[in-house]
Amino acid sequence: MKRNATAIWTGTVKDGSGTLSTGSTTLDKTQYSFKSRFEEGVGTNPEELMAAAHAGCFTMKLSADLTEAGFTPTTLETTATVSLENGVITSSHLVTKASVPDLSDEQFQTIAKGAKENCPVSKAYNLEITLEATLS
Repeated sequence: MKRNATAIWTGTVKDGSGTLSTGSTTLDKTQYSFKSRFEEGVGTNPEELMAAAHAGCFTMKLSADLTEAGFTPTTLETTATVSLENGVITSSHLVTKASVPDLSDEQFQTIAKGAKENCPVSKAYNLEITLEATLS
């Protein structure tokens, strides 16, 4: 399986702007710029897209691992925060909240840790990955 995205940029880094499009068209000429990356401008940015990819991948892996362990999750909600410091993407912090009937917190923590370490996006990222997992 292969997926693709295309970036188009015009102008200088500070005054220019670009668009991002994905093969699925979920992103279709989505705006990004210096302001959307480093300030509070309209549009997306690479770190936000990395966070979305990590949150989505981890949550699907957690669901798969819980199912494989014999549990059916009611809801799984994950927020990923990707940090850019001094021009380097340094970390991704996952915060997940789960509702899973008949699952002990100890079992949940073990399964969540495994999902964090083994989701394909975690494996691809060469950065610190932390996790806060809460079972309700």
